[in-house]
Amino acid sequence: VQLVESGGGLVQSGGSLRLSCAASEFTLGYYAIGWLRQAPGKGPEWVSTISSGGGSTFYADSVKGRFTISRDNAKNTLYLQMNSLKPEDTAVYYCVRKTGGQYDYWGHGTQVTVSS
Repeated sequence: VQLVESGGGLVQSGGSLRLSCAASEFTLGYYAIGWLRQAPGKGPEWVSTISSGGGSTFYADSVKGRFTISRDNAKNTLYLQMNSLKPEDTAVYYCVRKTGGQYDYWGHGTQVTVSS
């Protein structure tokens, strides 16, 4: 199982970024999948999850209305569109696979830094 994130970077407050997560060695369409983030000095924080077929999406209150999760099962890829970014969104963002209620595989993460 491999999950490889990309698309992170440095952006000003109010800006946008689009994260991607390329999955390999398994069929993405069989699993719910999502994003977690970890800010410096803090524990992991759940951000968003999307169901295996993409019909259901869930968001943390802190990102609701600003972030949009989506997936392309044909491309084995997960996305996170992040708009209206705030300095408090600064973190390493991880793509995670969900199996039986647990996040069993994580990518290596991509850094998002939002300057004020």
